[in-house]
Parts: sequence; C-alpha cells; structure tokens
Amino acid sequence: MLKRSSTGATQEETPLPQHHGKRFKNLPNPDITHASRKSYISFVLRMMGYSREKVDIPEGHVINQQEAANALHTNLALDCDSLTWLGQACFLIKIGGKVILTDPYLSSHASPSRFAGPKRFVETGIHINDLPPIDYLVLSHNHYDHLDARTLRLLRDKGHMTVITPLRLGRYFTKRGFSNVVEMDWWDTFDIEGLTIRALPSQHWSKRTLFDRNKSLWASYSFETQANKIYFTGDTGYAPLFKDIGEKFGPFDYTLVGIGAYEPRDIMKAHHTNPEEAVDIGKDVKSDTLVAMHWGTVRLTDEPLFEPPGRFLQAALDAGYDKANTWVMSIGESRKL
Repeated sequence: MLKRSSTGATQEETPLPQHHGKRFKNLPNPDITHASRKSYISFVLRMMGYSREKVDIPEGHVINQQEAANALHTNLALDCDSLTWLGQACFLIKIGGKVILTDPYLSSHASPSRFAGPKRFVETGIHINDLPPIDYLVLSHNHYDHLDARTLRLLRDKGHMTVITPLRLGRYFTKRGFSNVVEMDWWDTFDIEGLTIRALPSQHWSKRTLFDRNKSLWASYSFETQANKIYFTGDTGYAPLFKDIGEKFGPFDYTLVGIGAYEPRDIMKAHHTNPEEAVDIGKDVKSDTLVAMHWGTVRLTDEPLFEPPGRFLQAALDAGYDKANTWVMSIGESRKL
C-alpha cells in the first residue's frame, strides 16, 4: 500500500518551494556556484579509474562480520537504544524498541551493474543474512550508494517492514514486493507507538537513470522518542536550512553527518559536506553528539580515502565537542545510545 504521510503544517505555513512541476529543486542557497563543464568531464574520467585502485585498509576500520553480528544482537537484546554502522550511510538504529535501517547499500557496487561503476573496498558491516527483522526501512534519496536493488532483493520480511521514502520514490518499492510504503514530503511526520519519524529538507539531488533527474525528492530525517532524538542528514551540502531545522526541532541527542565525498569542491560543495561543514550542521541543529558517516566504504571522489576522520575530529574539537561526543565508528561497530 502506497500512501502519503500526515503533516503538521498547513499549506499556507509551508508553500512547498521544493516542488518544481514534475521535478523537485533545492531551497535557495546563495553560497552555491556551479562548476564548469570541463571540470565535470575531468572528474568523470578520474572516477572511471577508481574501482581499480588498490586500497590499504587501516587496522580497526572494519570489524569482522561475525563479531559485528554478535555484538549487534547482544545490543538488540538489551533494553536500550543502540546504533550500528554498516558502511556509507547505512545504519541499524534501535530506538523506542523499533529497528530502523537507513539507506540500504550492502552489496559490492554502487551502480546498476556489478561489472562497472564504483566498487566498495570493504565488506559490509553485517552480512545481510544476519540482519534482525526491520521495522522501518528509511530512504534519503535514490542514488546507488544509498538505494541498492540487490540489497532490497535479499531483505527478508518485506511484508513486515514499513518503507519510508521521499515523494515519488515509493513505487520503486511496491514494484519490488514491499507492501507497506509511506511517501513523505519535507516537514511531514509519521507517528506510531511512541516513535515520530519526520522528513526534513536537505540539499542534494536525485537521479537513477538518464531521464529521471530530480523526479523524486531527497530528504533528511529525525527519529524521536521520549528517550532520544536522532537526526540523519542523508546526503547533503551545507545550507541555511539546517539552522531552521535546529530552531524548529532541535536540540538533537545524536546527528549522523556525512564527512566524505567532498573533492573537488567546485563540484561537490552543492551536494556533500566536507568534515568542517559536517560539524557546522551539528552546531546548527544543536546536537549533543556527532556521528560520522558517508566515508571509508566506496571511493566516489578525489580526497584521500582516510583523510575525513582526522579533519572531522579536529573540526569538532575546535567547535567545542569533546572526544566522547564525536564518534568515528568502525564499520560493523555497535554502540549504546
């Protein structure tokens, strides 16, 4: 069943500036400029060689899958909220007794084919067969490193979980056997059994084929119970909208922020935050703890693969966060909230 969520705002309060005919657009941002065609072509040519790159994985970056699965299920059995990073923007979040899976990318390639496109250079944090039953599958947008068709095929209990997607992305899931699908516009809310899921703006774009650019919406999300408030930015560039989110819905206990895929800046600034901008988002939404994501999984851009954590930790320290409130997790790691 495909349905829209309810919203707490009226049409007059929210004029829906993200709607642009049959496509969607970002909110105004005076700091964004567009790179030249030459820069894009040069970048695309470099990307074609990334999958052949040999990567030296630092010790501790990835936890053994069986050890990770054991730790995950130990935490799930406890009467507490928890967070597990599976790589890129894919998290297992236990909150209010419910299990949320974000942006499922648990296969080898972030592309339509296993024979081309960016290839992940580390294993998934948890093998897909070891995942617990999922209550909510939450999608920020339709790019291949966030929405992976092979992962969806292998997910069990499609009839049990509820899929939360931005507008015009729900049909992708109903065609693949998911029976409970809720499409959400920015500022919509979904409330059930003490858990509130709110779709919020982000600054990004959508595209999955040559002909569907921005035909589905992109979003960030908050997950809220009486015990914890978690903010998941999805993919985004830095924008004034985060101060608005902080004023309306902050403070947050935890914010999951992207720290990778940021070079070259003339191309990526509009779409992905660098580590310093990720910390700025945390400050804007008044977050107690920052959690790094969207790095160390698959090479999509030019920066050194393991540069982001150091810059992120330093930026957080400069902004007044201590080490206990700045998380750089290992892939497969679980932590209690």
